[in-house]
Amino acid sequence: MYPTLSDTIGKLGWEQFADEERKASLQLLIDYIQQKVTAGRPVNLNFICTHNSRRSHLAQVWAQTAATYFKIPNVCCYSGGTEETALFPKVAKTLTAQGFQILKIADSNNPVYAIKSSDNAVPMIGFSKKYDSPFNPSTDFAAIMTCSQADGGCPFIAGAEKRIPLTFEDPKVSDGTPQQTQVYEQRSLQIATALFYVFHTIKL
Repeated sequence: MYPTLSDTIGKLGWEQFADEERKASLQLLIDYIQQKVTAGRPVNLNFICTHNSRRSHLAQVWAQTAATYFKIPNVCCYSGGTEETALFPKVAKTLTAQGFQILKIADSNNPVYAIKSSDNAVPMIGFSKKYDSPFNPSTDFAAIMTCSQADGGCPFIAGAEKRIPLTFEDPKVSDGTPQQTQVYEQRSLQIATALFYVFHTIKL
């Protein structure tokens, strides 16, 4: 794992996770993952937000990284939206500053990024897509709603075994302000801490 990323993870403090209100939603996710791990089955997690541009990507990347960190096998993390836009550039900059290596592998109105946690890690693929894109699993997955708009706007998600609300405030509120960098960094770390708390509880 890249040194800066290791330093970022080391400062998360998931062992002392104190957001009691959020723990109820996190327990639903813990139970889903634990059930799959105990049964020796793949764990497919699809993080969903309206535009698949900010929170859902942050959650996808940090969940996959947490699974790798705690050596939880057969975990594949995805993201999607109720509509397709583009991964917001500040998200890529934020993850880079926190220690990931990010390579743009296709440039367009909806760029495709390869996101790596170490030199030998399998890259995570980041680009905006609808939650039911062929890139994502069609069955046997948990749909994790990272924003209230997507949770309210998606009453039914075909193929999902479980639907779990895990909402975070949109860092978009800081766009165009002097606080943007700080807000994106804080939201990324908030999401990372929650997901590291989840994966650190999983028993092999």
